[in-house]
Amino acid sequence: MTKLDPIIAVKDVEASSKWYQTVFGCKSMHGGNEFDVLISENDEVLICLHKWGAHEHPTMKKPSIGPGNGLILYFRTENMKIIRQNVKKMGSIVEEDIRLNSNSRRMEFSLRNPDGNYLTISEYHEYEG
Repeated sequence: MTKLDPIIAVKDVEASSKWYQTVFGCKSMHGGNEFDVLISENDEVLICLHKWGAHEHPTMKKPSIGPGNGLILYFRTENMKIIRQNVKKMGSIVEEDIRLNSNSRRMEFSLRNPDGNYLTISEYHEYEG
């Protein structure tokens, strides 16, 4: 199984969370002023909101720079090692090889797609709130 959790950078996480909850009828599963996970009525992740500049993510430091800034495509998968092998076969440049992320406490690796967007491939896990 592989899932995509879109994470977007925003100026005000709490205000943006309230907006998404109002517009989409979703609910907050995490809450906070630096990060929030919004889930749909069937408890599927709809979108994640991340404050600009928090946690030193390379694409979320400066909202003034070009395309791909403010975006992390975060995939949770049971096939991380297979995906990593496929990336290696394709010769794609890996930004961070498989490692333990101290924030999520999950194994992951990161790379950029051909358009320069930042992707993180993480071992599959359920969010714990």
